[in-house]
Amino acid sequence: MGASSSTEQPASAEQRELENIAASTGALPLLQKSFSNLSDPQTNAISVQTLQQCFHLCYEDPVCESQQKPESFPRLLDHLGSSIVDLFFLSEKGGINWLGFLGGYVKYCGRMSTSMSLNILLRIFAMAVKKLGLSSNLEFEPDDADCKINGSLLPSDLLLLLWMCWAMLWNVRTLKSSERKGNLLLPDINHLVLSTVVACAEVDSSFDLWNCDIVGLDVQLPVGKFLNWAITTAPILSDCLTQYVNRRLQISVLAEDEAGSSESISGDMSPNASQALLLTRGRAWAISLAPRSTITEEILKLCFSADIVGTDENLLYRSSTHGKGLNRFWSNVEGYHGPLLVLISANSEDAYQDNNKARKWIIGALTQQGFENKDTFYGSSGNLYAISPIFHVFSPSGACGRGQGTCIEDVRIHSLPGLWKEKNYVYSHLHPTGRVYESHPKPVGIAFGGTTTNARVFIDEDFAKLTVRHHAMDKTYQPGSLIPNQGFLPVEASISEVEVWGLGGKTAKEVQDSYKKREELFTEQRRKVDLKTFATWDDSPEKMMMDMMGDPNRVQREDR
Repeated sequence: MGASSSTEQPASAEQRELENIAASTGALPLLQKSFSNLSDPQTNAISVQTLQQCFHLCYEDPVCESQQKPESFPRLLDHLGSSIVDLFFLSEKGGINWLGFLGGYVKYCGRMSTSMSLNILLRIFAMAVKKLGLSSNLEFEPDDADCKINGSLLPSDLLLLLWMCWAMLWNVRTLKSSERKGNLLLPDINHLVLSTVVACAEVDSSFDLWNCDIVGLDVQLPVGKFLNWAITTAPILSDCLTQYVNRRLQISVLAEDEAGSSESISGDMSPNASQALLLTRGRAWAISLAPRSTITEEILKLCFSADIVGTDENLLYRSSTHGKGLNRFWSNVEGYHGPLLVLISANSEDAYQDNNKARKWIIGALTQQGFENKDTFYGSSGNLYAISPIFHVFSPSGACGRGQGTCIEDVRIHSLPGLWKEKNYVYSHLHPTGRVYESHPKPVGIAFGGTTTNARVFIDEDFAKLTVRHHAMDKTYQPGSLIPNQGFLPVEASISEVEVWGLGGKTAKEVQDSYKKREELFTEQRRKVDLKTFATWDDSPEKMMMDMMGDPNRVQREDR
């Protein structure tokens, strides 16, 4: 054990219990090494200042993709390390001994529910805000084992909280151990903040989601409703604290050349570097915060890549680059057998605006497998997303936690056995190669949810028009509005951009590349006609065609 010596008394029952809990998380060896490295050999304890410096996070001038940037955020990060230590590590006269160090780690990084982890995250945020000298409406019951929280958050508070979580993950995944400081890029996450505002506050239909000042918005978000939103929409948010603490402890132990796989960002750090793409860092991060799945790590790689614009190996199709239409789309995604993320940007006219201003919004769909040319729905699972201006996740209807507000009609439909759950995850149908008569032709295009005639999301074959229908037509995905102010009638919008991102890793891309090479070889072979395969002139197709054109009714004597 990192804190013990041969002359010490045997471990107490409390110490053994804490060590067992830490061992269950897999962090006990790291804790032993870090304590041995950080502690004073004479006192066998870590000074408070040393541990605060270990968890210290400092970025002097972050680069922000959003125009709304609270000036207090860099100073808030300065108090992160001291807030962690003051809240959870018990210090005695000589410093923090092994028992206090172990107990502090278990308190905020041990195995616990998502709600408890989010409570701890809020306590650290509230402590940092207090140290900064700002006011907070969060109240904590000091002696409560469940860490109950009362009060509310402002949208500006939520923006700081989410950016704090992002900064911890950015530090974990981009900073080398040899670097004490680095660059920080803050993504535009207004869609996440607005998602919380709509879910937690009472806003009317006139609330302008496109032109909303997040920092100046005076709306109280009850902390209980925020926790419900986070558990259903962004449950992975609480993992950032554990990852950050473990990473900082690793840096304190390991040598510079052994500090893990993090790489320092040296790409384009300008605010508009990724804004041209539909999948910005902020939108990718929002998708990664949804319930953990096989694509979480691939999405996070896009979030924290040196240059998301340069990740062309993941971007399989982009309509403005490869051309619009189902055929162009198919030539770029065919042969990819892995999860795919489809993003669609569209414009709809706002009939309530005097200037008839076009409103842009983005929706998305996640498939767990590649596209197939079928005239029926297929797939094993997937998600639908409202991406911008507001973020929501619509998991399969059989998944736990609907995540969106439901009306009485939704509950009635959901309660009918055998009527709700279907598996119409994805539909992709091209024109049939053989022109045959069909009395009831199947629609040509791409669809998600619903039925072949009433798909919840349908993209036409020209990639010009997008149709979004009410969730009552869909028994596959959870109910809710994919676009703001969506009514019961279908919404038809003009498509401005479509992107398809491959999330199957290098293996899926290599398989697709091999498939494309084989198809190109077969196509080239079919273009060539080898005349040597015909034995004589009389057997050649040219001779037969010339005879038919000369006198098709000429009587020929048959050789017997």
